[in-house]
Order: sequence, then structure tokens, then C-alpha cells
Amino acid sequence: MNNNKKLILGSGSPRRKEILQQAGFDFEIIKSGVEEVYPQKLEAGKIPEYLAKLKADDLKPKLTEGAILLTADTLVFCDGEILGKPKNRAEAIAFIQQLSGKTHEVIGGYCLTTPEKQICFSDTTKVFFKKLSQEEIEHYVDQYQPYDKAGAYAIQEWIGLIGIEKIEGSYFNVVGLAMHKVYEYLQEF
Repeated sequence: MNNNKKLILGSGSPRRKEILQQAGFDFEIIKSGVEEVYPQKLEAGKIPEYLAKLKADDLKPKLTEGAILLTADTLVFCDGEILGKPKNRAEAIAFIQQLSGKTHEVIGGYCLTTPEKQICFSDTTKVFFKKLSQEEIEHYVDQYQPYDKAGAYAIQEWIGLIGIEKIEGSYFNVVGLAMHKVYEYLQEF
């Protein structure tokens, strides 16, 4: 990335922060206060990109010359249903029960914004879960409390280690930031 550009992460996600740090980026963090709502008729696969753009548009007035804003959103889709962040223990358990023994998609939506330019894109990863026991599901929810995670799980935690048989696509997209694609698009700036 051009050294005269300042990268800003428009997210409070500790996972996105960690991925950018691992990739060697210096950046600042600002958070969007926008409510994450989308049109009901919007195609499911377009929702993460729409929400990333919504966050970017909310933060764009705060950008200065030479700044590049990165915003993102991640959603889990299983059986044609969106599994967002669970509201409580019962919903977290229900989400993981729904994922158990099935394949689902994790779609990350990303937006890179400067005062002059905006690029939005997405990345999709297929995740294959083994059949999980009720005890495994409850143990995970009780020990890791995945209430801030889409689909009620984090691939890098215990449930991912024992429950995910394979993935097709970017591991880091499932964690929260498809760094390979973000890096590719940053080169355009």
C-alpha cells in the first residue's frame, strides 16, 4: 500500500483488527453508529456488501485527504436463512444446531472508501460442519459465549477445531476479513 495513504478500519471487531495487524498494516479505528438494516427484498448474498457500504457512507464525512476507509460485514447463510448474531443462549444453541451436519456459506461484504472513490466487493466461503452432539453445542455456547459472532460461532475457537470438517474458500473470510481480496483492492488505491 502507498505509504502516504492512511488506512482506517471502520469496525470494532477484534478479529478484523487482529487480521490487519498480522498483515502488517498500520491503521486507526473508527466505528460506525449506523443501524444495520437492509431492504427486505435484497438478495441474501448482497446483504453483507450493502451493510459494508452503509457503514462506509456513514463514516465517509469523517475522512480526510489521503485516508482509505475499510468497512465490512459478515453474515452466515444456512438453508436459505440468515443466521446473524444470536440474542441469547437459546438462539445461539439453535443456530449451531441448524449448522450441525450441514454445509453453509459465510459471505463477507467489504467496502474501501476515500473522499473521491469507493469500491465494494464480497467473498464467499463454504463451511462444512460435522454432526455435533447437544453436549458439544452447549459446551461451546457456555464456554465461549459467541453472542457477537454471525452464526453463533468462530472458526478459530474450539467449535471450529472439533466441528469443521473442511472449508472451500478463504479461512480469513470466515474469521471476519478476506485479507487476500482486501489487499488486492487496496492496490487499486
